[in-house]
Amino acid sequence: MAKPEPRTQDASTPVVWLLTDNKPGHRNQLKGLGNRLRVLAGASTYWVDASTVEVPLWRALLASSPRMEASLPRPDLVVAAGSGTHRLLLALRKRRGTRTLVIMKPAFPLSLVSGALIPAHDRVQPGPRVLLTEGVLNTITPLARITEKREALLLIGGPSPHFDWDDDVVLGQISHLIGQYPDWRWTISTSRRTPEPLQDRLDDMAGVRITVVHPQQTHEDWLSHQLSASRAVWVTPDSMSMVCEAATSGVPTGLFELAARPGSRVVDGVERLVRDGYVAKWTDHASVMAGRADHNQSLWEANRAALWVIENGLLPKSHKTNQRLPKGAQP
Repeated sequence: MAKPEPRTQDASTPVVWLLTDNKPGHRNQLKGLGNRLRVLAGASTYWVDASTVEVPLWRALLASSPRMEASLPRPDLVVAAGSGTHRLLLALRKRRGTRTLVIMKPAFPLSLVSGALIPAHDRVQPGPRVLLTEGVLNTITPLARITEKREALLLIGGPSPHFDWDDDVVLGQISHLIGQYPDWRWTISTSRRTPEPLQDRLDDMAGVRITVVHPQQTHEDWLSHQLSASRAVWVTPDSMSMVCEAATSGVPTGLFELAARPGSRVVDGVERLVRDGYVAKWTDHASVMAGRADHNQSLWEANRAALWVIENGLLPKSHKTNQRLPKGAQP
């Protein structure tokens, strides 16, 4: 049930439990925060699969902790992402010396936990227990240097409730980019949501300058490695996580153009990133390909969130917590 990250454990090391429902997007947010807490606070992180712990509703309501695996050290902080983890988080909230933190907007009152990390587009009122994040947390670390090689990465999603997906529109924009920049090399990465007809048409484009990568051909660190080798990134806007990962890398990032559906909080979040200059619209593709950035801020929300956790006393302070915020970021 519990899987510690490799680190030597001692009595002075803060302990963080990461409650997971094993959904990739939720796990990615937990890992991004956990990685930064390990660096900034010297924490040891332990994965807890919430599906393996039976939590009746009464335990969540009464904050009555279930029996946990004996090998788990006592936690200083318990972090949860995904509704499937919330009963366990609430049941653990009154363990002595333990703080609780929820990622993303929960259905329960925020007063029941020590803190919350919530995307600004979820329209939650800010408060002393709440950090509003730009988009979602992820595991990407901003690059110190962008390659000068003319290599671009295209991240292709698929139909979603937030945008009107159109295979022909996406393919037309991909073809336009490749035609406009014939001396570039292109890596096209699709996802599990990419429609099969579009996947087949993209496969037909593969050649000397174009590599098409299916999701099953990637591994956990594939995206970070590919971003470090890219001078420009283009992303379909249907996936907030993909958009945020690309923007966090610091590689000039542009969005393919799809018609947005009204009232979508994800659309609002993507538009915030555009407005703040973290990503560019399709109409600004010349600026993206030229490597020009219109802002001096860096988007590294996992780091900002970890600093907020430490500064708000959710983890014991240590000599490693005096690191500075990235340029332009605010706690």
